[in-house]
Amino acid sequence: MASFTSNAVTIAKSNDFIYNFLCDFRNFENLMPEQVSGWSTDGESCSFTIQNMATLGMKFRNKTPNSLLDIESDGKSPFPFTLVCNILETHEQNTEVKISLNAELSPMLMMMASRPLGNFVNILAEKLKEVTEKM
Repeated sequence: MASFTSNAVTIAKSNDFIYNFLCDFRNFENLMPEQVSGWSTDGESCSFTIQNMATLGMKFRNKTPNSLLDIESDGKSPFPFTLVCNILETHEQNTEVKISLNAELSPMLMMMASRPLGNFVNILAEKLKEVTEKM
């Protein structure tokens, strides 16, 4: 299994605020890189296309209030994966977030997708900080 973890980002918001923001897939559209198109969601699950790669689907698997969101692949995703958002309040209005993607990739896919998937989790974390601090 391949694992990709974002750099930790510190966000000037409470862990409760960040958790509630991430609990709704409608908010994820604002976090996606520009290579993502065809975004579709009902709030609890979503699907999207990554340019020149694949269509992916995700749904919530487990939610631990104010600390963890566990998301799994859903639908026609070309490989099984999980996306885990770890949320840790460091001070009253500061929260540290790390996003991890764990994927079952064939050796061929691993060679092609390692860099894009590593970049993907870092973009999600950076955009989470950028978007939520403006709210």
